[in-house]
Amino acid sequence: MSTEANVEALEAALLTRAERLAEEYLSRARQSRERIIEETNERLRLREEREILAAKAMAERVYRRRVQASELKLQGKLDRLRWELVQAVVQALRHQLAAFAAEKPQYLPVLQRLLAAGANAIEQEELIAELNQQDLECLEGTWEAFAAEAVPGKHIRLSPEPLSCSGGVQVVSKDHRIRVDNTFEGRLDRLAEELHQAIIERLFAQAVAVERVLHHG
Repeated sequence: MSTEANVEALEAALLTRAERLAEEYLSRARQSRERIIEETNERLRLREEREILAAKAMAERVYRRRVQASELKLQGKLDRLRWELVQAVVQALRHQLAAFAAEKPQYLPVLQRLLAAGANAIEQEELIAELNQQDLECLEGTWEAFAAEAVPGKHIRLSPEPLSCSGGVQVVSKDHRIRVDNTFEGRLDRLAEELHQAIIERLFAQAVAVERVLHHG
């Protein structure tokens, strides 16, 4: 074979080899491209899933916060309504007691019982009773008999100083160191929690049921 033929054959072989290598590299490039695309798509899919999950979680948190805020707002309104109604009932009760104190035939026996309870709570024989202005004027002339009938065996002096109350009596020891407040206001204050609970149970049975549905449903 001539030298020229040998050169042509070598060139052809090199060309073929070059084409084969080019095809091989091209194939690898396509595979790499497809793999990169797949990996990119997978990352995008995973990121999208994470974003969707994060968005759902955020939406859930926002929803829960709004629900909790609504529940707290409703609870606040219920508490405020409860307080206003309780205060209205207590105020009405105070007015009724004041009106009752004006009905002397019915009120004076009650006043005697309050006097006896206060006096018997103090283990002393000499005591002082404090009344409001109306009761002071009513009983000033008959006090000794009134007190003796209520608490036999004890001497209870009527204080000339009127007490600021709607009714009832405050019993004080002779040395003023012991004091039993049996005025209507004093008894209401001592019974406040029990009164509030009774009022709430009567006025808010339906509200309690609503709260149970909200918090335990």
